[in-house]
This record gives sequence, C-alpha cells and structure tokens, in this order.
Amino acid sequence: MDSPVPPRPTEPRPRRRDRHGRGMRGPVAPPQVPLSASRAESFRDLVQDSVERLERRWPQLTEVEFLVLDVPGSVEESVPLGRSVPAEKGSPARIMVYRRPVEIRTKNRDERALLVHEVVVEQVADLLGLAPESVDPRYGQD
Repeated sequence: MDSPVPPRPTEPRPRRRDRHGRGMRGPVAPPQVPLSASRAESFRDLVQDSVERLERRWPQLTEVEFLVLDVPGSVEESVPLGRSVPAEKGSPARIMVYRRPVEIRTKNRDERALLVHEVVVEQVADLLGLAPESVDPRYGQD
C-alpha cells in the first residue's frame, strides 16, 4: 500500500494564514478613519480649511500659492511660523506655513487649528498690506 507522494510545487502557494493560523494582518485602521492620516496631511488640511475660509471673503487669494513646509530654510534668531513672498515675474505670490514650529507651540488639534488660522491671516494681511483684523474680523478673538 504505497501511496505516491505528490511532487512539490515549484511555485510557492499564496498564503491564506499567518504562522499562528489567525489569518493575514490587515491595516491598523481603515483609510477613512482620521488615524490613518499622517500629521503632515492633517496639518495640510488645517491650512486648506483656513485658506478656504479666507478665499470666500478675499477672492484675489485664488492666485496666491499656499505652501506647507516642515521648517524654515534659513537660520534666524527667532523661528518664524510663516512667511509671505510677493509675486514676481513669472511666479505667483506665496505664503508659507511652517509645520514643525506650529506643532511644537500647540498641545492639541484645536489649538493647532487656531494658531494655523492666525498665521495664515497674518501672512495674508502682510501680503495685502492690511491689518489682520481687516482680513478676518474674528482675528485674535478665539
């Protein structure tokens, strides 16, 4: 009663279970859950929300390029939270918000959202040559 041993397959079989028999691991959180968004992505969303809020009042901001950078490029005595650069030949006006300095100065998402909005309002005011209170009447009240 010899039963022939089937030959070993040359290609590995697809794994349906891990070595403990529980199944393959899936993602930690589904993509629609905020946990799966990185800190940089959630910060970018805060800046975008602030910009959209201001664009309703100031339509000329659609030509301004808003950037989120990790840290400022130059070494200065005090670390800036943002910077504005006026338009030049061939390049639009730019407003840069620095993510790491803002994150260091805030404890939670609500504080971060307020500080990001203040930085964006201040930089827009600087770019337009206006007072921050005229750009956003609620500036400094929150």
